Amino acid sequence: MAGRFVRSSKYRHVFGRPTRKEQCYDNIRISKNAWDTNLVKANPTYLSVNWEASGGGAFAVIPLNEKGRLPEQLPLFRGHKAVVLDTDWNPFDDSIIASGSDDGKAFIWRVPEGFTLRTDEGEEPKDVSPVKQLAGHSRKIGHVLFNPAAANVLATSSGDYTVKIWDVEAGSPRLTLKHTDIVQSLSWSANGSLLVTTSRDKKLRIWDVRQETPAHVAPGHAGAKNSRVTWMGEHDRIATTGFSKMSDRQLGLWDIRDPKEPVGGFQMLDSISGVCMPFWDDGTQCLYLAGKGDGNIRYYEYEHDKFEYLSEYKSGDPQRGVAFLPKRGVNMHENEIMRAFKTVNDSYIEPISFIVPRRAEVFQGDIYPPVVGTKPAMSAAEWFDGAEGLPPKIDLESVYEGEEPTEIAPTSKPVSRVTSSSTMLSPTKKEPEAAPPKRESEPVKEPPQPSSALRSPPLSMKEQTSSIAALASKFDDKEDLSSGEDDSSSFEEVAKPVERHQPRPPEKHTQTIEPEAIPRKISSPISPTKLAAPTSPSKPASSADPALSQPLSAVLPGASDQITLQDIKTLLETQSRTISGQSEKIALLTAEVDRLKNTIGERM
Repeated sequence: MAGRFVRSSKYRHVFGRPTRKEQCYDNIRISKNAWDTNLVKANPTYLSVNWEASGGGAFAVIPLNEKGRLPEQLPLFRGHKAVVLDTDWNPFDDSIIASGSDDGKAFIWRVPEGFTLRTDEGEEPKDVSPVKQLAGHSRKIGHVLFNPAAANVLATSSGDYTVKIWDVEAGSPRLTLKHTDIVQSLSWSANGSLLVTTSRDKKLRIWDVRQETPAHVAPGHAGAKNSRVTWMGEHDRIATTGFSKMSDRQLGLWDIRDPKEPVGGFQMLDSISGVCMPFWDDGTQCLYLAGKGDGNIRYYEYEHDKFEYLSEYKSGDPQRGVAFLPKRGVNMHENEIMRAFKTVNDSYIEPISFIVPRRAEVFQGDIYPPVVGTKPAMSAAEWFDGAEGLPPKIDLESVYEGEEPTEIAPTSKPVSRVTSSSTMLSPTKKEPEAAPPKRESEPVKEPPQPSSALRSPPLSMKEQTSSIAALASKFDDKEDLSSGEDDSSSFEEVAKPVERHQPRPPEKHTQTIEPEAIPRKISSPISPTKLAAPTSPSKPASSADPALSQPLSAVLPGASDQITLQDIKTLLETQSRTISGQSEKIALLTAEVDRLKNTIGERM
């Protein structure tokens, strides 16, 4: 298999491990409402479920450590007058949850301390009431989503075609984002300054929230069914799932700076009719896609601005809702990188662990980078005043050791990346590019210093011959000590072969040796004297030295090897001409001798 190769990845062998039925959350009555929502939400402590209840809407909160079959009667979170459509946990307080209902109101709840589903015999469970009511929408609230960077900032989408941004502490809406149709999905950027939404009008909108205007509006998926969107953490990219006109499920990767079309086009997934729910893990840079109506969860790794398919968890049990646990709640002792909670047959919830197969009993730092902790980057008042930043992260190794989470200061790089994605700030980032020409002028002065240092070691024969011509041209202007040393050394090398050449062989013998002397001329600069000597046998060898120096200084191309080869070629040409002329004369003489022999023979 000559042309195949395997892409290197730490998560190439990640697999999904299901949970035994006795370790699931059984005896659950999940809401049968047709609104497109995930139905369940999870944090490291609790799991919320949209409940099928009579007498108004309600949802249940299940502690994660209370597994198995749940009691027939549970303490529910009641207060809405209609069915609950969506819930969301506060990212900085595991006991605070928000809910949106068909009655057009959003409630804020606090889980009581020591909350449990199991009560003593004969004791009836007590329902939980909301701590704050957010009223401002005229129609049902389909989605609620907390800001991932600022404390107590909540976004709600409604059937009145608006998204409202709430100051939870004040209990009032501060900002309103107006759409032209029902919002189907929304997601915050990592620093909480931008918001992306998809709606039934098949448009993808990226909002500069505090300006209450969309920075970009682009056509999304062309299909008539619902589309979903998720912001890819600290990247300036978003991922969407939807349908084509032929009802094929699609995956799209978008650059928020230019979202006219997805990067590389839409990626076709399959032809299943269920909506695909995307979930992004910023620690592993992986995207999980869970389909409604099927039991499969496929996952991709984001690398080189595209999604690389890793694998797929397959199950015969279909799912209507899926929730993923935040990274700080996974079991690091088993190399678990993500955990999903899927609803099965609207009767129980099954945890699914995604594990990196490794045999290690120590903390695996390469698959557990720092993650966002429970401390916000700013307050709600600061955020509404225009503040921006990433929340501090925690080191998971301290969590692995069972200690208090160690806080790590956030870097400024992700913030600049997100802010540069805003439409007006990206051109200004190009100003520092004008600085490199100044830097280029500075190194130009430096190279002569190391180049002179490189000349200090002894030169080779070729470098010495090339320096003869250069030194001859510079001798009149600068008489340096170094140049004098080079000249003396070069003349000494020329004088050596002159002494060897004094016992000169006859001319016929030199003509036979001249072709063999050609490779010697290439390796040493002294060879031209051997070839020049036969042309003037009556003159002494010392007279050949000025004859050689004149043509070298006159030509001065900087490469004496090329001059020697040219002299060799010209010399060989002249010699070949004389040889050919002599051979012609010999041929004439032999012909004349033959003619005389013939005439003498005829006379006799």
